[in-house]
Amino acid sequence: MGSLVLVPTPIHDPLPLEPEALALLQKIALDPDWTLLVEELKTARTRWLRWGLTREAIARFVTLNEHDQADSAKTVLDSLRNGGSAVLISDCGLPAFCDPGRILIDACHREGIRVTSTPFPNSIALAVALSGFPHEQFFFAGFLPADSAGRKQALDRLSRIEEPIVLMDTPYRFRALLEDIAKSRLQGRQAFIATELNSREERLFRGFLPDLLKKTGGIEKPEFVLVLNATQAGRRN
Repeated sequence: MGSLVLVPTPIHDPLPLEPEALALLQKIALDPDWTLLVEELKTARTRWLRWGLTREAIARFVTLNEHDQADSAKTVLDSLRNGGSAVLISDCGLPAFCDPGRILIDACHREGIRVTSTPFPNSIALAVALSGFPHEQFFFAGFLPADSAGRKQALDRLSRIEEPIVLMDTPYRFRALLEDIAKSRLQGRQAFIATELNSREERLFRGFLPDLLKKTGGIEKPEFVLVLNATQAGRRN
């Protein structure tokens, strides 16, 4: 299978594209194995040329926006299943963060297709976007108490929140946090774990905590962000 790569772009038009993102687009601009997904053709065309990328690639743009994302996601997913890859380029900012693309990312996770991103400096927003979970609203819980008793009490309080929950902690409490969530009232929620974001060691996991404890068993003290999906009542599809 191929992979889906999110390409964040500058919020302010005149600013340059991040170097690693630019290098990737230069490399794959005319590669038929890659699909170039953009939000709006006019905006994408203007920025593409401003970044000095080849004009010939513009004819290959495929839109994925609020009007056509369901249909576009199905078409791209077929390509990804067959070994193709795709970049999802935002009009500005981070793709799929309160922006089109979530449906495609969710489908990729369900099919076991790799999802990643070119560098983006905010790990919270990046983890939420890469999770594929609905997130019109989410609750940032940050770091929970370091002691086990305090952490379990905090998790009990968080179980009353219906929206997605974002958690962080120090690398050496990674395993303890996962184990405590797996024993809490939050254990029934699907979870997404992003470790070592923006690095060569980046690994993403999505599923339920008992399975994720096994899948992450060989990972020791990673930098991580954990996203818990909304409850059924709080979920917006």
